[in-house]
Amino acid sequence: MGKLFKERVALVTGGSFGIGRATAIAFADLGAKVVVADVVEDTATVDHIRSAGGEAIFVKCDVSNTAEVQHMVDVAIKSYGRLDFAFNNAGIEGEIAATHDCTEENWDRVVSVNLKGVFNCMKYELPHMLKRGEGAIVNNASMAGLVALAGSPAYVASKHGIIGLTKTAAVEYARHGIRINAVCPGAVKSPMFDRFTGKDKNTEKTFADMAPIGRLGEPEQVAEAVIWLCSGSSTFVIGHALAVDGGWVAQ
Repeated sequence: MGKLFKERVALVTGGSFGIGRATAIAFADLGAKVVVADVVEDTATVDHIRSAGGEAIFVKCDVSNTAEVQHMVDVAIKSYGRLDFAFNNAGIEGEIAATHDCTEENWDRVVSVNLKGVFNCMKYELPHMLKRGEGAIVNNASMAGLVALAGSPAYVASKHGIIGLTKTAAVEYARHGIRINAVCPGAVKSPMFDRFTGKDKNTEKTFADMAPIGRLGEPEQVAEAVIWLCSGSSTFVIGHALAVDGGWVAQ
């Protein structure tokens, strides 16, 4: 693919670890200048990109905080003058509990980060894309945005909400040259998955066995889907929730 995104600018939230880190690196490998944002101050992703000859900056941002999101996008524009792609990936899993045991605090925190966070990001990303008449946004939902996952009511609700928000924004901006889609990863090796399973090998095997492909996914496989959704190879794909899950939701 060469330097497919040379002179383009990509913003990746939750870019310090896992899927976000893999996607930020994938954008950079294709020539994009990357703004890596995360609530955790970790510059490893930026350092990796720079050591490979790419260009990237880090911005600390809590996506549930409107002012911090506005600042994040402002920094991207001030640093690079444009915004071509956004992968709104930041999210948390929350506490594991059945619906009647889910605390109000857990509900509010998960929905605020996962769903409000995506809304905040699009709210401040879209005006800059509208000015240029083009852009691509990919929101990270989850297979839990397509099917149920017992014990995670707040997480499932927030991820279903992301898909609804993605579809709504997609039809609003399709004729403005902006394509908006979502990816729905399955069980992928990542820090979030490790927290969810407690790194218990039996639990990990259970998740792997439940997928028709019979194994866990890799962050880079989700990154490849995000890249495709931002590329010129997917220009007729609008408002789609793309499962990257080893066949989990096909069952």
